[in-house]
Amino acid sequence: MKNAEHIIEKALKENRKFLLESESKDICKLYGIPVTKFKVAENLEEALEYAEEIGYPVVFKIVSPDIIHKSDVGGVIINIKNREDAEKAYHKIIENVKKNKPDARIKGIFVQEMAPEGLEVIVGAIKDPQFGPAIMFGLGGIFVEILKDVTFRIAPITRKDAEEMLREIRGYPLLKGFRGSPPSDEEAIIDIMMKVSKLIVDLPQINQLDLNPIFVYEKGAKVVDARIILE
Repeated sequence: MKNAEHIIEKALKENRKFLLESESKDICKLYGIPVTKFKVAENLEEALEYAEEIGYPVVFKIVSPDIIHKSDVGGVIINIKNREDAEKAYHKIIENVKKNKPDARIKGIFVQEMAPEGLEVIVGAIKDPQFGPAIMFGLGGIFVEILKDVTFRIAPITRKDAEEMLREIRGYPLLKGFRGSPPSDEEAIIDIMMKVSKLIVDLPQINQLDLNPIFVYEKGAKVVDARIILE
């Protein structure tokens, strides 16, 4: 695997301000951040082969340097359960993209495992013009969209910062286990936050990073979606 600098340089050479999801997840992997299993297929045969290899159920997403919000153009199909569904999903995504964004360059299909549901959290980073990179943490889904239940710290953060960030959000009781749901692995979240902090300090070319959602389990966590935007 290339190093993170190479991945970023390649994107900048191609005049891209955002990384493809495969590139974002490759950078996460280089920093030891747990991501879903994935492969990029260039055609239908590869997509079917990789789906078998990863193991059903899988998710298909469009790979295009011209599309940042894949769902908006019908470029994502989840919970694909078998080969027949996979073939239909492949054709459907290509058809949707050609209809909704006819000028988009299609590079292939991103095939990823369908991670089991967990508590959704978000870890992000943004570069503040005044203070430099800052780390953000919150619960995912409606908590971040509607309630804006998030907390920030300037990077690099310490372990103590990460622990405080967890406890600062109003939704923290959900992490402890709520109405019969098991407690979430706080250690796994802290680990991701610390690694994101290192990543954002090491790579000043990154303007924004979004790991959302991250599914957190009783043991461990997994980044389902990753987005990186460059300066």
